[in-house]
Amino acid sequence: MSAQKKKPFPGLLFLSLLQLFQRGAQAAQRILQANGITDVRIEHISGKLTDHFDPQAKVIRLSDEVYGVASIAAVGVAAHEAGHAVQYATDYAPIRIRAAIIPATRIGSNLSWPLLIAGLIFNWSVLVWAGILLFGLVTVFQLATLPVEFNASRRALAAIESRNLLTDDELRGARSVLRAAAMTYVAALLVSFAQLLRLIILYGNRRRD
Repeated sequence: MSAQKKKPFPGLLFLSLLQLFQRGAQAAQRILQANGITDVRIEHISGKLTDHFDPQAKVIRLSDEVYGVASIAAVGVAAHEAGHAVQYATDYAPIRIRAAIIPATRIGSNLSWPLLIAGLIFNWSVLVWAGILLFGLVTVFQLATLPVEFNASRRALAAIESRNLLTDDELRGARSVLRAAAMTYVAALLVSFAQLLRLIILYGNRRRD
């Protein structure tokens, strides 16, 4: 009888610890501490899918579905954002490169279509190609984003495993969540590249006509 009473205890104990201590914010904090990062705050931000790390303010902002939630997805997302903080703390080169091209990317995103449209209206090829070039900067940014996001996910999974934030089964679930999130960046890159290629082909055909 005593053995039967004790058998479910470890599972119940883990579930209790997960619910009490492994909410998204706590998971992110443990990863920061494990990497000796003491100057990054963790804050709540309203909304859905608004989780991000702000390197200038040194703040990890976690959304409603992550900050105070005890779930595999919440721990995975919070760990991913903590991974970005670790990248900056360790001077991970790809994230520095991505940060450096953000200003040019914003310009490209804002001006590419107005220049393209103006060039087509006035039949001025210089404006059209300037618009295509600026649109290409957005594609380059998305390409630079891929290694950053995949690396942050790898760091997150390694931290979750090393700090025993989740069980083996739950770690597999977190891996699936982070893999699905990473594939959205791949999809965005493919869409952007296809659009860039389409613009080049369409304008090239227009000039031949």
